[in-house]
Amino acid sequence: DVVLCHGVLMYVQEPDAMLAGLARMLAPGGLLSLLVRNADALAVRPGLAGDWPGALSAFDTDSYTNRLGLPVRADRLAALTRTLDGIAAPLHAWYGVRVFTDNVPNETPLPPADELDRLLAAEDRAGRTDPYRQVAALLHLFGVRD
Repeated sequence: DVVLCHGVLMYVQEPDAMLAGLARMLAPGGLLSLLVRNADALAVRPGLAGDWPGALSAFDTDSYTNRLGLPVRADRLAALTRTLDGIAAPLHAWYGVRVFTDNVPNETPLPPADELDRLLAAEDRAGRTDPYRQVAALLHLFGVRD
């Protein structure tokens, strides 16, 4: 079985109890899929946009304002790895998401098919490769129930 938790943790101040509850729903070998904002890379978006005060303040926080204007929190890979270990669903694999495209405005039209294929190939490779995946806007983590 699979439990997906995508984009929800940012609205939960203390996610450990929620993650433990989700892990309890999994049968042994079940997969817990988490998609979270990467707190270790919060300075990248403002830095690439030339917002130096925003970049400097982002280094020391796990909170930010999302594109909807809502105050939310981000997660750190090391902390989530410890949490997954503690709830008997240790980290099996993780990937970076939106390494190269995080600053692209939502309303930007899709590029032509051949360019889109290259963009997706570059994102896929970066999302699987260190050090690029470490600075991705989002992290996709997979825990597997013991």
